[in-house]
Amino acid sequence: MENTCIGGNKNTQINLNLRMANRHGLIAGATGTGKTVSLQVMAEIFSRNGVPVFLADVKGDLSGLAEAGSMNKHIQKRIDVIGLNDYTNDANPILFWDIFANNGHPVRTTISDIGPLVLSNLLELNDTQMGVMYSTFDFADDNGLLLLDLKDLRSLLNWMSENRKELSSEYGNITSASIGAIQRKLLILEEQGAEHFFGEPALNLNDLMISDFSGRGVINVLDVTRLMSKSPRLYATFLLWLLSELFEQLPEVGDADKPKLVLFFDEAHLLFDDAPKALLDKVEQVVRLIRSKGVGVYFISQNPLDIPEEILGQLGTRVQHALRAFTPRDQKAVKSAAETFRANKDIDTAKVITELETGEALVSILDDKGSPTPVERVLIVPPHSRIGPLNPQERQTVLDRSPLKGRYDTAIDRESAHEILQKRSEDEQRAQVAEKAEQENSEVKEKSTRSRSRRQGVGEAMLKSAARSIGSSLGRRIIRGILGSLLGGR
Repeated sequence: MENTCIGGNKNTQINLNLRMANRHGLIAGATGTGKTVSLQVMAEIFSRNGVPVFLADVKGDLSGLAEAGSMNKHIQKRIDVIGLNDYTNDANPILFWDIFANNGHPVRTTISDIGPLVLSNLLELNDTQMGVMYSTFDFADDNGLLLLDLKDLRSLLNWMSENRKELSSEYGNITSASIGAIQRKLLILEEQGAEHFFGEPALNLNDLMISDFSGRGVINVLDVTRLMSKSPRLYATFLLWLLSELFEQLPEVGDADKPKLVLFFDEAHLLFDDAPKALLDKVEQVVRLIRSKGVGVYFISQNPLDIPEEILGQLGTRVQHALRAFTPRDQKAVKSAAETFRANKDIDTAKVITELETGEALVSILDDKGSPTPVERVLIVPPHSRIGPLNPQERQTVLDRSPLKGRYDTAIDRESAHEILQKRSEDEQRAQVAEKAEQENSEVKEKSTRSRSRRQGVGEAMLKSAARSIGSSLGRRIIRGILGSLLGGR
């Protein structure tokens, strides 16, 4: 293990305990107090020690992790105060990701993998509409219909609306009003760019857990600058999906020397805002249990109160930057944050939280026994990489040498619910056309038969009438004339 220092002061250094790093953590503080730099420093620590990292770049600043930083007098002063003897500027192995595929490899998953609960939360469905969504997924599972992208879901919803009476006995009440409401919300979601997220090839989670040739963990940077402006809820949905997929797919690892993967979730409040209780319960359960899979989760938020209390209590590593106490809610946040730290007799925690300068933080980690250490006021270590974003040319250079280049670039649209239902509809239409044609042919034949029958009846009647008149000379002339014309004689 090397260089795990988060921060320090003239008296002590705080070194991240990698054995306890899967016990999760929190980076909190007001805007402009240094949260992004703390995230960058911790990501570097994990990478240097062979732990892959996934983080979301909300402001576009974290792409600088791919380039070495540069020394200046302010950084040197901070290094001297902390007492770092082996500080060097260097770059990190980086993979760039982007749901819109503009600034990184595209990130996709399927509608089926997202599931009805998370999708219902994304669409902000009410209980009735959520019930219809669950019925839709159940029907798809029962009939082997793959839901890969948005058009698959729309097609299946349309089909269920047309056949809702037949389905109601098995899948519950399915109303056209509920399906119409879901379809309208899907259109809004598509306008926000969700069609880029749902589809194939889906992201292989193993591609987030790789190391470079030197053994350093790769830092996966998801560019969400555009996503946050278009659809913050879709960003939160992606994070929830990632968390649940890792929990379901990864094996148990027990007590390892270091995590298998560490996730940093910026703007963490978006995960919990307006989420239904069922989803919050699911997130709490996953956060509590995923550490046994070797995954550490670190939430970044302006206010500790943004994190539900049940989850906040599970966060062992704390990096608290300055908070302001201007409003009653701010004061409550300061008090809450202070109470979560193990007391240090030399520090008035609640008072110091409001006095911290940019780049300073109150830090507590877990010791080898899993107990929090007393809180310390420290300067955060300067990042070894660049503070600030790459320019477009530098980013493109990183993308061009990516080991995943070409793997996700081209979308795949294989046969799924949309194509199957479309073919079924076309087959039904052809069958109806064929049936109608056969019916029309049958009617024509029947009409022709009736016409021939009428002509034959008229001829027989005329012959009978002629026979009755055979005795008269006039009758004989008539019969001769008729027979002559019919038989070709005189």
